[in-house]
Amino acid sequence: MRSLLALAFLASLITGCHSPYVEAIISNHTGKPIELLEVDYPSASFGTQNLATGADFHYRFKVLGSGPTKLLYTDSAHQEHKSDGPFLKEGAEGSLAITITTPEVTWQPAPTVTPGR
Repeated sequence: MRSLLALAFLASLITGCHSPYVEAIISNHTGKPIELLEVDYPSASFGTQNLATGADFHYRFKVLGSGPTKLLYTDSAHQEHKSDGPFLKEGAEGSLAITITTPEVTWQPAPTVTPGR
């Protein structure tokens, strides 16, 4: 009986629930360190105190609610910058690459909502 329960549990892990999330990668291609970085998304935010030049910051998050995304960061000259990102819907999943260069910030691609969610 125990082995049957263990097998059922293992099967549920393999075929079980899928929780949608967004895998974000923020890359610093400015040639200088970034001193403070924050990404706002529907119902929450994340960030880091510093991001070295050429470095990437990885973060995985779940979208609860719907709304716009925004990047705020402070460069090494203490200048504040803001970039508006894609609109995310609750249940969005996929990857989101945010690349910071000296003249601009690029966001690719916008995560999507899986049908049925």
